[in-house]
Amino acid sequence: MISLLRAADYPRMPWKNGAGTTLEITRDAGAGLDGFGWRLSIADVGESGGFSAFTGYQRIITVLEGAGMRLHVDGVDSRPLLPLDPFAFSGDSRVECTLLAGAIRDFNLIYAPQRYDARLQWLRVDGEQRLFGSAGVWLLFSCGEGLRASLDGHDCGVLGRHDCLQVEGIDGLAELCLEADGPVNCCLIELSARA
Repeated sequence: MISLLRAADYPRMPWKNGAGTTLEITRDAGAGLDGFGWRLSIADVGESGGFSAFTGYQRIITVLEGAGMRLHVDGVDSRPLLPLDPFAFSGDSRVECTLLAGAIRDFNLIYAPQRYDARLQWLRVDGEQRLFGSAGVWLLFSCGEGLRASLDGHDCGVLGRHDCLQVEGIDGLAELCLEADGPVNCCLIELSARA
């Protein structure tokens, strides 16, 4: 199954702690803020403060827009998290966020590590780039306009800013071809169900 998800269609949801809102890009299952195996979202963070807890989950967060932030995770300060610099932490952790210079927008992968193995990598596509993988789910998130994608030679469409290509049901090794006429940053996430 191949789905091209458009940023304009993402539903807005309140945070668990009520302190902000999230645009939900996609998830595997469940309703509300529970029951999913993995979930991809964009959050608007207008002020420093606490993060919601997601007990039993692993999180990887990346600043998309704004100067950046620093996280205080279980009493330990992170490095300054600047745009497109991913940072992983446990959903069980107590997390406080300090904005470096004003509001930010961040990109979040939350997944259940007992159910899925995950790989997240940020790429800069300028011209053509070919990638190979065999994960059951691929999520390709674009930070720019005009990112063209094809899977095993089949055209998957053109991604605009914050659009996401979702591919499921890959059987064996597959080739993802990405093309852009100028530099476009994107994130490729591969999720494999654990046996």
